[in-house]
Amino acid sequence: MHLITTTPDHVTTTPNAVMTGLAAPSRGSSELSTWRVAMAAGASGPEHSVDREQVWTVTAGTVEITSAGRTERIAAGQTLVLPPHALRRVHAVEAAEAHVAMGSDALVTVPGEAEPRVLPWAR
Repeated sequence: MHLITTTPDHVTTTPNAVMTGLAAPSRGSSELSTWRVAMAAGASGPEHSVDREQVWTVTAGTVEITSAGRTERIAAGQTLVLPPHALRRVHAVEAAEAHVAMGSDALVTVPGEAEPRVLPWAR
């Protein structure tokens, strides 16, 4: 059993969002990574794909996630399951927060980048 207490070391800020790492291999989880995402109203992440399934549970506000030509609006209290390898883009319709879960060994691919990358908050 591992108790995880969030510290400033677990926080990653990008131009689009703030990710707070929760469970991850570096914090005691062997298979799963979970984190909290906070996005300002109007913020959009880059188009990307993840090679593992992701589960997004919105806890505050509303986000739109576009994948495979379809856009879903997810409000607080709703959960969206994204399949692996599907290009997606996350947009905050209003200030929003979500909890995200996925396999800890996931890699992210961004169109135009030569190599897949890891998500530092998920490792």
